[in-house]
Amino acid sequence: MTSIGKFRHLSRCTTAEGHFVIMAIDHRNNLLDKLNQHAHAPLSDDDFVSFKQQVISGLSACSSAILTDPAYGIAKAITTHTITGQMGLLAPIEVTDYGLPPGQRSMKLIPNWSVEKIKRMGGDGIKLLLPYHPADDNEEKHHLIEQIVADCAKFDIPFFLEPIPYALDPNTPLPNPELLQINIEMCQTFSRMGVDILKLPFPVDPKQSQDLSEWQAACEAVTSACSVPWALLSAGVNYETFAKQVVVACKAGASGVIVGRAVWAEAVELHGDERQNFVDTIALDRMKFLKSLCSEHADSWHNKVTLPNADLDWYEDYH
Repeated sequence: MTSIGKFRHLSRCTTAEGHFVIMAIDHRNNLLDKLNQHAHAPLSDDDFVSFKQQVISGLSACSSAILTDPAYGIAKAITTHTITGQMGLLAPIEVTDYGLPPGQRSMKLIPNWSVEKIKRMGGDGIKLLLPYHPADDNEEKHHLIEQIVADCAKFDIPFFLEPIPYALDPNTPLPNPELLQINIEMCQTFSRMGVDILKLPFPVDPKQSQDLSEWQAACEAVTSACSVPWALLSAGVNYETFAKQVVVACKAGASGVIVGRAVWAEAVELHGDERQNFVDTIALDRMKFLKSLCSEHADSWHNKVTLPNADLDWYEDYH
C-alpha cells in the first residue's frame, strides 16, 4: 500500500492523467564543462545558475515537475518563483563522476545534503543515479539503496531510482540481448527493494537495432518485470530518437518521461537572444509534444500502486 505522503508527492509530480512529464536539468560538472566549451569566457557560478533558470523558466509550463540540483537549481528557482508552489520538485542525492566508465565510479552522495533536507525544503522526490550490472560486486550499492529506501519511508517521500546498465568490459558496448536482460533484472531487484519509481533508459540500443517490433517487445518485458511505475529517460539520445522511443515505451506500459538533454541540449551552444529564442520555441515545442505523447499513450502511475488508507482514523497510525 502506498503511504499518504508518497501518494501526495507523486500526484504533485504528475499530470492530472497520472503521467510523469518531468524536465531534468540536475546535470552539474558535465554540463558546466559543455557550457564552457562554447562560452566566450569561463562561466561564473552566477552564469551557471542563470542558464539553469532560463531553461527551467522556459519549460516549466509544460512540465509536471522539475528535477534540478540544490546548488545551481533549487533555491534560486524557488525564491524567484521560477518553480512555483504548484509544481513538483525532484532533487538528486548523488555526485556523479562522468569522467570514469560507469563500472569504475564510486557511489558518492552530495555533501551536507540528505533525504531529510530534501523533504524539509519542500521536495517531492529523491533521485539517485546508479550505474549497475547484476554480475558485478553490488554490495555497497544495495546497502546504499536500502538506506535511502528506509530514509524515504521515514520522511514519507518517493524514491526515484535511475539504474544505468553498463558492460563489465568498458571497451565493449552492451549487445542488445544483454542490455534487455540487465534491465529486466534491475526492475525485478529494485522493485523488491522498495524503490517507488524506476527512471529507466530505453532497453534497446537504437544504434544496434531500429526494429520497432524488437523495441516493443523489450519495453513490454520491462513493464512485466516492474511492480512499480517506470518512466523513460532520454539518456543523451537526440530528440527525434527519443520521441520514437517515448511512443513505444508508453504504449508498452511506461508512465511517462523524465527528459533533459533531448529537449534542451542545443541551448548549450547558443548565446543571448539565440539561446532564449531556442528555449522559447523549439525546446518548448518539444516538451509540449512529449506531453501530448504521454497523454495519448502512457499508463497512469495509479495503475501500479495500491491506494493509501483513507479510513477516518488513518492518521492515528500514521508514523
